[in-house]
Amino acid sequence: MRLRYTGLDAAQFQPLFALDDAALAARGMVRVTADAKPGFPCRISLEDAEPGETLLLLPFEHQPAHSPYRSTGPIFVREKARAAYDGEGLPPVFPGRTLSVRAYDAHDHIIAAELVEGADAEALFTALLGRSEVAYLHVHNAKRGCYAARVDRA
Repeated sequence: MRLRYTGLDAAQFQPLFALDDAALAARGMVRVTADAKPGFPCRISLEDAEPGETLLLLPFEHQPAHSPYRSTGPIFVREKARAAYDGEGLPPVFPGRTLSVRAYDAHDHIIAAELVEGADAEALFTALLGRSEVAYLHVHNAKRGCYAARVDRA
């Protein structure tokens, strides 16, 4: 089975970078500078920011479905990120991290959840998406719970 990984659309975040720190704080957001790699995983490009890069740390509704599993959580987005990761190869941000994988059905309910090391994730993604009742996957970083990406059948 071929898998498709998608990051978030950069256009929805670009206007936020023009806001000053007070306006960001009023929205529950913070401007940060990456000081290590890895450590600042961008949800647009699905790669870690380089030290010195500017990012926003903000709340994001990663599961907007009208279901009991509707959910918001923290994410990082890089100011330099212009295009969402959209491809069939394992995103560079996955290996080296423990991932929490949530399998959703067509009604946006979680029907399975697993932990996996990022380097071994594709086998789990394939197995979960091989189940007919699974519509799509959401991947989170297990340690901090941040939304990472969506995985679908390609």
